[in-house]
Amino acid sequence: ARELDLWVKERAYDLRVFVGSFEVTENLARIPEGGLGAADAHTRLTDYLTGVQNLFGDYAELLVLDAEAIPVASSRAALSDPNMPADWLPALRRGERMLGEPYWDEALGAVAAPIAVAIEGADTRFLGVLHATMTFEAVRDVLSELVPGEAGRIELGFDPALEQETLGDLATASGTVEYVDGGGVEMVGTLTGIDRMEWTVLVHVPTDEAYARIDQLRSSTILLVSFLLIVVGTVAYFIGLFIVRPLDRLTVGATAVAGGDLSVDLPVTGRDEVGLLTGVFNGMVADLRANRAKLDEAAAVLRDQNAELEQISMTDALTSLFNRRYVMGEFDKEVNRAARHERKLAVLMMDVDKFKQYNDTWGHQAGDQVLMGMGVVIRDATREPDVPARYGGEEFIVLLPDCDINGAIDAAERVRARLAQEVFEGRKVTISIGAAEFPTHGDTPKALIGAADAALYDAKHAGRDRVMAAGQGPSEPAESRSPEKSTAAKRRTPAQQQEDTRKKTAAKKTGPKKAAPKKKATRAAPAEKKKSTPKKKAAPKKKAAPKKKS
Repeated sequence: ARELDLWVKERAYDLRVFVGSFEVTENLARIPEGGLGAADAHTRLTDYLTGVQNLFGDYAELLVLDAEAIPVASSRAALSDPNMPADWLPALRRGERMLGEPYWDEALGAVAAPIAVAIEGADTRFLGVLHATMTFEAVRDVLSELVPGEAGRIELGFDPALEQETLGDLATASGTVEYVDGGGVEMVGTLTGIDRMEWTVLVHVPTDEAYARIDQLRSSTILLVSFLLIVVGTVAYFIGLFIVRPLDRLTVGATAVAGGDLSVDLPVTGRDEVGLLTGVFNGMVADLRANRAKLDEAAAVLRDQNAELEQISMTDALTSLFNRRYVMGEFDKEVNRAARHERKLAVLMMDVDKFKQYNDTWGHQAGDQVLMGMGVVIRDATREPDVPARYGGEEFIVLLPDCDINGAIDAAERVRARLAQEVFEGRKVTISIGAAEFPTHGDTPKALIGAADAALYDAKHAGRDRVMAAGQGPSEPAESRSPEKSTAAKRRTPAQQQEDTRKKTAAKKTGPKKAAPKKKATRAAPAEKKKSTPKKKAAPKKKAAPKKKS
């Protein structure tokens, strides 16, 4: 159908070329004038049509009609009437191309079809019509190359042997139709219309041949599919060897690296994209190993620095003992542990005697040497589980886990004895120590510190350089104490010590109201100042007194 439509378009183009010739337009315009000029024009027009027909074998006749559709000249000897639809002339006047129905031409003995185009003058005036009778011999040769199979046929126009019912089935069917042609042969055919024309093309082939081609096509398809499967399987196998396996190794390696294993080192099996990717992966893992080593080194340094900072945060810079913040935190823990396990806990409060006078006499650097020496003395004289700390200024505190009041007094005496062996700037330094016990003298850190601090004040009032337990009289200096007195002090039971504390508290309540403040102020009393001017450090002790009250 496409080839036939193209052939008809080419014939219409030929006719438009013919009517554009001077021989057609000028001679057609001169014929109505009559006379010798008209006869000459008719002769020349007839000769032109005959010559064109001889050159183009697609036309059985070329006929020129005037504006009234009256035949004027023809390539045949005799003029014939046009075989066109009834409304063909008005359509030609509008400039349209007219194509008539194919018909059986008895004179030609073949199928023919009329086609006509308008003839216009130089001024676009409608002069007439060029009518041509086309034969299909030329296009038949082209269509014969498209015949399906050896026994197939293409019918132009109509097949007189086909029944009208079969033609109707072909016309209404959307695909192929099986039928029996006029010769009794089973056929498979289809009827296809031509665009912009009412013509149809019938293509049919014997059923046996059509199905034989289908069987052949099926066999060819099976062979092709089998071949493709073999090829695809082979290609897939090699892809698995050269691509999938390295990719699997990459996947396993990436999983191992994601899990923290940086010892992965994959083999590079080629120079293709996968090999390049493997090399890049190995380089990335090597960089990660190097970075991890750097991070581990940095982490070790950071741990050491953190440990150092932690040590600094809990240590007094001058004495190298624990600082007050740390010991107070440990105090809470030890009190809770002692209460939970029903164990003893003791605390010592120490103060360097006449430290202000020592500073004023020998200078602050000498005072710092005393404080540093105190740190060494206290560490040497205490146990491993004890918590010695600088409480503030020249005051020190020691926590004694799993220790009663008698053990605390012995520890304090060890500190005094150890300090007595030290000589600072050509002279010796003494300390006063107060001791308290959990829960006898208090069940909270605040209460224990207050009891030990009160005992420290009592030791100061008793003449310094001595140890005093909370609720107990001051002890004598180590060099003047007899073994009997020390043993007797050690033999006092906690109940006796608690009773002593109760009596002392009752005595304070019954005495003058101002007795307690005067006792606290004796650390900075005028008489003390006169006897020992450097003891002005009692003023800082007055600042510590509110702690005992709070």
